[in-house]
Amino acid sequence: MSSTHPPALDDPREIGGYRIQARLGAGGMGVVYLAHTPGGRPIALKAVREDFAADPEFRRRFAQEVAAASRIHGLFTAQVVDHGADDPVPWLATAYVPGPSLQQVVERHGPLPVRTVLLLVAGIAEALQAIHRAGVVHRDLKPANVLIAEDGPRVIDFGIARAADATGLTGTGLAIGTAAYMAPEQALGLAVTSATDVFALGALAAYVAGGALPFGTGPESAALYRVVHEPADLSRVPVELHPLLQRCLAKRPEERPAPAELIAAAHAHPAVGPAPEFTEGWLPGAVRRELPASPGTPSPSIHDRPTYAAAAVPVPTQRVPEPRPGDDRPVGGPPVRRGRRRRGRTALIAGVAAVTVLAAAGGVVYHLDGTGTASGSSYTPGYADIELTAPDDTYEFDLGTGKVVPAETADWYLAREKGAFVLPEEADAFVASGYVLSPRDCERGIETEPVTSLPLDDLADERPFCVRSPDARRLVIARLVEGAPGEGPVTVALSQYRKDG
Repeated sequence: MSSTHPPALDDPREIGGYRIQARLGAGGMGVVYLAHTPGGRPIALKAVREDFAADPEFRRRFAQEVAAASRIHGLFTAQVVDHGADDPVPWLATAYVPGPSLQQVVERHGPLPVRTVLLLVAGIAEALQAIHRAGVVHRDLKPANVLIAEDGPRVIDFGIARAADATGLTGTGLAIGTAAYMAPEQALGLAVTSATDVFALGALAAYVAGGALPFGTGPESAALYRVVHEPADLSRVPVELHPLLQRCLAKRPEERPAPAELIAAAHAHPAVGPAPEFTEGWLPGAVRRELPASPGTPSPSIHDRPTYAAAAVPVPTQRVPEPRPGDDRPVGGPPVRRGRRRRGRTALIAGVAAVTVLAAAGGVVYHLDGTGTASGSSYTPGYADIELTAPDDTYEFDLGTGKVVPAETADWYLAREKGAFVLPEEADAFVASGYVLSPRDCERGIETEPVTSLPLDDLADERPFCVRSPDARRLVIARLVEGAPGEGPVTVALSQYRKDG
């Protein structure tokens, strides 16, 4: 998911009546903010650069392009919500997709499997159909402009680059489009058509499947020369994808397939089979765990996780805590929620056989017992160093699945309440005194120096802390990446460990 940054001192506090909450990024066209509608729904709001805003021709073209983009209603596009084409600083608001870009996914996880690539091609091609039906050509389709959600890709920034093409500002060093994904006709300054976007989709798919740009790296001029004069390098792309991608990357626009043909070809491929939908398993597990859960989507249960081996281990009974003074919950009754602090539930977890697994990072296995000393049990890494952002305190981090979920959803969670993180009352936590924290250190710290409060001020220097699940079978080691006391977004990096013994 794209990381967020607190607004700079000179950033606006509201645009077009929308409250600015954080910066999502900045580019050649302007700054993108995380904002909220009056009803509280998050949106991505792009404010145009001031030098563009001062150019009358840009403003005219921007108004035309925004009007066209507002007519796009594709399931795989980020819907335009509102715009201020006539405001002193023009802006455009679209639906907020709280997931990583395809560029970030490949950088973090490497090339994606053939089936995933084909499904992405089909979804993005369907987005192009909706874009082209509105009379718009994207002109800057690239992995950074495709966001990943649980139910498929979302194409963003469609058509807006065209508004800058006719202005004198493009001659001052601002490139419209990205050289590595430009079609030959675009690189030569010729007319662009829907086939231009198909070329970009072919280059995007080659990068996603092989982890390398099909026309190489280096100076932009060299990349553009190769785009126009040399064949794409698909040596790192699985051979079974070559025929489809070579058609997309044809030098002549009329030789490229239409988006409908791409969809049919992707669905007909044996790797996709009879179920070409974006259902469970379309993404690799490591990527899926990085995505925030969609509202209303249940978190995976213990039965959804891989089973290594069965074992005849007694199932613990649920622990019912004794009532405490002031606790108005009936013994054995459901938890009583007080604001955002809730009493956690002890999970009923079926045992699994102890299994020794080497961690991906350095092959480390942590052997621990309840006191942090060596024993016959071990902690196996689960998800590793994923970075998640909760836009505000209506979301929380589900530590079990490594996702951002709506508040009051997860059993084992890290929630935000004003200037501190909030945990289930039956979970334990520990804050490291230095900048290195292992599961062994976490266990020892929880037994000797447990904490019940996690003020953000104490974690602002990225000092690691850990949280143990209420059943004492899992740990998460965390760092506060960005966030400050108040109501703004907060970003954390999380790594999970499961106790096998």
